Amino acid sequence: MRIAYSVHDVRAAERRLMARVPEDALMLRAAAGLAAVCVRTLGRVSGARVVLLVGSGDNGGDALHAGARLARRGAGVRAVLLGGDRVHAGGLAALRRAGGRTVDPDQAAVALRRADLVVDGIVGIGGRGGLRPEAARVARQAAACGAPLVAVDLPSGIDADSGRVDGEAVRADVTVTFGAHKPGLLVDPGRGHAGVVHPVDIGLGPELAEATPVVRTLHHQEVADLLPVPGPESDKYRRGVVGVAAGSERYPGAAVLAVAGALRGGAGAVRYVGPPAEAVLARFPEVLVGTGRVQAWVAGSGLGDAPEARERLARALEDGVPTVVDADGLRMLDTAQRRGPRGPLVLTPHAGEAAALLGVARAEVEAQRLASVRRLARSTGATVLLKGSTTLIASPPGEGGADEDGGTVVANLNGSGWLATAGTGDVLAGLIGSLLAAGLAPADAAAVGAHLHGLAGSLAPVPPTAAEVAEALPAAWGRLRDRG
Repeated sequence: MRIAYSVHDVRAAERRLMARVPEDALMLRAAAGLAAVCVRTLGRVSGARVVLLVGSGDNGGDALHAGARLARRGAGVRAVLLGGDRVHAGGLAALRRAGGRTVDPDQAAVALRRADLVVDGIVGIGGRGGLRPEAARVARQAAACGAPLVAVDLPSGIDADSGRVDGEAVRADVTVTFGAHKPGLLVDPGRGHAGVVHPVDIGLGPELAEATPVVRTLHHQEVADLLPVPGPESDKYRRGVVGVAAGSERYPGAAVLAVAGALRGGAGAVRYVGPPAEAVLARFPEVLVGTGRVQAWVAGSGLGDAPEARERLARALEDGVPTVVDADGLRMLDTAQRRGPRGPLVLTPHAGEAAALLGVARAEVEAQRLASVRRLARSTGATVLLKGSTTLIASPPGEGGADEDGGTVVANLNGSGWLATAGTGDVLAGLIGSLLAAGLAPADAAAVGAHLHGLAGSLAPVPPTAAEVAEALPAAWGRLRDRG
């Protein structure tokens, strides 16, 4: 499990701890952890050439102290001073005592051409916006040199609280983060710049005990514990029935794929309501066809835009049971809800659909995924699963511990670009609906569904089809039970 806290809370925790420990103790702890990861990345320290990119903040001090440790072990360390005369004095003195040298930014390219490892200590967690021109130029040179790049706490140019990237930013192979994860390491686009993240414990845990996490992931055991398991007295109705209102004569495949996901989500039965019933029964003869009692609905995938499509969505919402709304259903949601009260909703938009619901450009959602999923949950009163390589799940105020600010967002990190193929969203919607029918709360159903879906994507053949992802779901269940 990874838990990320806001910059405000991390800094407050650091201040409380620093008041009780010797000066520079936290920096030296961080530098020791950073140097250890650098050693593992290098493999051979003696004779290795290490280049530090050093800014004016504490991240630069961490890099300098770590560089001093590497120099004492025989590495040739060069520090490119991008912070002018404002670099950390103690760290710079330690590096020089250990035999390290400094390099003017104009000479950085020469040092970088021979580097075996680059350490990014340009900007800390308080940085805003992209890199400044001089730092951006050196960062481009570092990227071009081909050496592994280790970022200090967070890749420079990434917004620590949101993962937003405004302008140029460092793209690291490894990030060593101190005390706690930062949200920008778990949320795209920042996550895509972080590489492999190594947390280093510097003693902040007790100081963060009362803080509310901004983002968290679920551990395998947590997901395994949430999987619905039938008891000895279970029958298909006690295990839950999920209704599927998806697909149309024009898009029969959406119905088949949504049902495929629903059949593998733990509910006891799947009830299909819609015109392409023959296509569904031909593939899945165990499906119930026609109206009847259900414990949850899946609605929207492949409905199209005909008047009867809106009617199918409205009837599902009128049932008052938890409902997953996907794809075409998201476009019709406002008008379909006007006929009366509805039960809890789980919305599953991709960035484009989220942008349409929020009335903003898609690029804005992609740049501000964390803020967007929270805003959408708040404005719709629904649990929102924002799809992507990092899937984010936000609860509406009053549910899942969420407050007006959005509470803790769950991030699912096991997705893959291979899942960006037609029909996989239909499978995911059906899967979540089945988990709802089996009794999971909306946020739990969305989180478990996303995790199972991502795991199935990794177990399916490459490149996978949506049907193959659905077929891999039983293996994903088995993998979770074994690892849990």
